[in-house]
Amino acid sequence: MTITVQAVLDKLMEPVNKIPNTVDTLKFGDPNMVVKGIAITFMATQKVIERAINLGANLLITHEGLFYSHIDHIEIVEESPVYLEKRRLIKESGIAIYRFHDYIHRYQPDGIMVGLIEALGWKTYVEKNQPTSTIVKIPSMSLREIAEYVKGKLGIEFVRTVGNLDGTCTRIGLLAGYRGGGSLSIPLFEKEKLDLIISGEGPEWETPEFIRDAVYQGKQKALMVLGHAESEAPGMKYLAEWIETIFPGIPVHFIPEKPIFQVV
Repeated sequence: MTITVQAVLDKLMEPVNKIPNTVDTLKFGDPNMVVKGIAITFMATQKVIERAINLGANLLITHEGLFYSHIDHIEIVEESPVYLEKRRLIKESGIAIYRFHDYIHRYQPDGIMVGLIEALGWKTYVEKNQPTSTIVKIPSMSLREIAEYVKGKLGIEFVRTVGNLDGTCTRIGLLAGYRGGGSLSIPLFEKEKLDLIISGEGPEWETPEFIRDAVYQGKQKALMVLGHAESEAPGMKYLAEWIETIFPGIPVHFIPEKPIFQVV
């Protein structure tokens, strides 16, 4: 039985009602092309695209955009040699590339969050799943211990923290990706009586400064920032494992990228 690109996309969108004005569209390729192999990634860098091609995949599913903006502002980069070289590679290879961002975040629970929780081994500690966050209650650990635990589970070299490293935490809010801003995090701290929020990223003058003042006042609150990719890539890995069960006859590869920032 042959599976087309469109058949794969339809299956991915199936759990959610149609989303208007979504960024989740087929960016390159023919929807009627027969799928020979699928590659899944968080960010379709040029290196990832080349790896997918070399693996024999002709459909690449990426969570974030190809050309350095959330809603594909091509006019920003259309004269850049970097953009032109990457676009040439895609066009010449014939690979189909699908952006899968909005739909997976609308899964119930959020598919990206499911992958992060699985990677952290905290599935049994989940108290509630909300549209933009998940609340977990773990056995009491210090912020320092949680940092080491998270680094080990996610295979990352560092996290950034605000708060007392020796302070104990048990109620944690998880906010994957760009959800660490004050408008989400600060009310969540108070409503859920959280000791710690672990987020992907957010404005540094919002939640981190709230934590700084809270700690100065003697309150036990802390923040841990993983990085956008570090918080969401596990969700795309989880997606790859799910797709393997849906299309068992098609080779499926999860392609990670190295962390973008270096510690110097």
